[in-house]
Amino acid sequence: MRIATWNVNSLNARMERVDEWLDYASPDVLLLQETKMGQDQFPYDHYLEQGYESVHAGEGQWNGVAILSKVGIEDCQVGFADGAEHDPEARIISAVCSGVQVCSVYVPNGREVDHDHYQYKLSWMSRLKSHLTAICHPDDPVLVGGDYNICPDDRDVWDPDNPHPRTHVTQKERETLAALEEWGLVDLFRQFYKAEGLFSWWDYRDGAFHKKMGLRIDLLMASQAVVDRATFCLIDRTARKGKKPSDHAPVFVDID
Repeated sequence: MRIATWNVNSLNARMERVDEWLDYASPDVLLLQETKMGQDQFPYDHYLEQGYESVHAGEGQWNGVAILSKVGIEDCQVGFADGAEHDPEARIISAVCSGVQVCSVYVPNGREVDHDHYQYKLSWMSRLKSHLTAICHPDDPVLVGGDYNICPDDRDVWDPDNPHPRTHVTQKERETLAALEEWGLVDLFRQFYKAEGLFSWWDYRDGAFHKKMGLRIDLLMASQAVVDRATFCLIDRTARKGKKPSDHAPVFVDID
């Protein structure tokens, strides 16, 4: 089974690119972020014609997450299942696909280190851990994929020595990832690749993609039950090339 995550940065703008990628990469499950669509706009029938069931949580021009699956969708949960106040932003959707508990997550950006949105990001990540505790167990097959807007370590940043305070690389943000690891998740990509400079996001400006000025912020965090079954993992940089690409590349894993 191939499970992928991709921040498409507006599904309306990227429909053709997503169709193209589905055709050649043929994932069994695709976790989407930043659909930027309302519920009534999402092209459920379009994907059904391609063999994918789909579920979506959207709010219009911002955010939006979805799951596409060729292997079934069960027990769909929109938003957090932690019993706390509803988060009005469409940033998480969960389901069981062929026995694997998957979550598509779009973690808040944080904006600036001293911004309220940065505190929202930290609290959101804390809620993600509580959400997992509510819907599954660390011993289960679990995969939480998406745009985390956090670089796990300095290998994942093109300029790690930049002295200016900025989000995505702070110790507090990385501690929220460490908390997920304490719960029982593993950065699946790093089980296959240890090198620096392997990125999943590049700014559209200043030729960042060609200059290798990127970040690795699109992660597949998986339980050991998934890690043990994983045979191959890749950031598909090809999907970042060509006409009207997303600024993110898809990341996928193959599991037995």
